Amino acid sequence: MAAAELMKSEKMFNGWVKRFKHSSAELGCDMLFTVFFPPAAAAEGVKVPVVYYLSGLTCTDENFTLKAGAQRTAAELGLALVAPDTSPRGLNIEGEEDSWDFGTGAGFYLDAKEPKWARYRMYSYITKELPAVLAATAPQLDLGNACIMGHSMGGHGALTIALKNPAAFKSVSVFAPICNPTQVPWGHKAFSGYLGEGWQAEAAEQYDATEMVKKYSGPRLPVLMDNGTADDYLQTQLHPWAFEGAAQGKLDLTSRMQDGYNHGYFFISTFMEDHLAFHAKHLLA
Repeated sequence: MAAAELMKSEKMFNGWVKRFKHSSAELGCDMLFTVFFPPAAAAEGVKVPVVYYLSGLTCTDENFTLKAGAQRTAAELGLALVAPDTSPRGLNIEGEEDSWDFGTGAGFYLDAKEPKWARYRMYSYITKELPAVLAATAPQLDLGNACIMGHSMGGHGALTIALKNPAAFKSVSVFAPICNPTQVPWGHKAFSGYLGEGWQAEAAEQYDATEMVKKYSGPRLPVLMDNGTADDYLQTQLHPWAFEGAAQGKLDLTSRMQDGYNHGYFFISTFMEDHLAFHAKHLLA
């Protein structure tokens, strides 16, 4: 696997925020991702643990990097932060840019089955190609010592990817995740479009955390989930209570409702330190 091209590098809290570009074989386009390297990564022979962050609808790699306020805590804890994009871009597919919750910026962390959307393979990109590119690009990353987190659509991605690959991650955390997407409008639109007719069975088995955890028999992954009581999407799109009920006895789940917080990055930045400390406890044990 070829190394990614460094596009930009900026010092922050004595670490470095670096944005990379590479040609993705999975997605058929150039992809950008951002990595924060903590100061510890500069020491010769040192490998630092990795936190993957999956963003939500309409986002790029820069939403987390610029808005989440994660770097100070990551620098102190010695954690690298990896922020990929949320979909392929510029594939010139008819309808790709028509809506904010499908197509560009809305890859839903799945591998599409509909021929028209065949390059929308964000599940394989996150789980296979991106780690290989990181290994070729940044040898100071300890990719075998990783956790995963995400927001909204990215929370859905973090949960489903971890449930399918529990040996790859020490812990999982999510902000306002789409917990039961087969039962809500965002999921119906994404799954019917990407997976095609008869999407319900495959979506439930492969891409719905609530349905997946009902049949899960892997290790009791530590999971931290935060939702805001003022989130406009809580009742219509997120359904954390469904996941809470299904995960009992299957995962080590801590689920919190944060009073007055909504769906955005003010909420995420407020509790980011908690989430990184949660991951550090498992990554640095």
